[in-house]
Amino acid sequence: MTSTIAFREITKRFGRTDVLCGVDFSIASGSVMGLIGPNGAGKTTLLKLLLGLAQPTSGEILVHGERVAQHESYRARIGYMPQITRLPENLTPAELLAVIRGVRGHSPSVDHEIIERFRLGDYIDTPLKILSGGTRQRVNAALALYYRPSILVLDEPTAGLDALSSTTLKDTIRARRDEGATVLVTSHIMTELEELCDEVAFLVDGRIGYVGSIDELTERTRQSNLERAIASLMIREVA
Repeated sequence: MTSTIAFREITKRFGRTDVLCGVDFSIASGSVMGLIGPNGAGKTTLLKLLLGLAQPTSGEILVHGERVAQHESYRARIGYMPQITRLPENLTPAELLAVIRGVRGHSPSVDHEIIERFRLGDYIDTPLKILSGGTRQRVNAALALYYRPSILVLDEPTAGLDALSSTTLKDTIRARRDEGATVLVTSHIMTELEELCDEVAFLVDGRIGYVGSIDELTERTRQSNLERAIASLMIREVA
């Protein structure tokens, strides 16, 4: 199976602190990869490197076989949903979609139904500063998904969402995966990752402790579910 994203011996150092140490794994095309790890493991740093918001100290990241350091155009293929939304509060969802369209250029595929799917029709012309936190998060999801990117990077995507919106988002992620999109998602909710992911990558102290299927991990750790399997890995790291 071909890979859409490949991290090759990635290290990242801030001063004398090594945040990432030889991170090496790939994400198969048309799959959902869950990135798991305790706070401070380096997950956010790895996402920033993929998004081009920072550069690795050494190693390389490949997207569709191209080194991202040499081809910035890959960013137009990514839909990013951050955990905390920082958007101009005077703009409306409709204006934000127009801004993204301007940044992306012409997009051959647009999901117009995503607005109604996330129940944003009544808020499309309302400035963000008036919207509730949960509604803003639904806007955040719509912005990431609207232009049907081939790569989705989702950081704690269901945080702040109600049950209906969370279900809608997970259903949409699976549908996009089935259409061929590649998804990298972080979450501290293990049941959510069990529901979504084809594989998981466990990151601890800047190093990869496991990459593979959830079934393989639970079998290896002799645990009944992902949460207990990850806890078992963390205990081993501490011991």
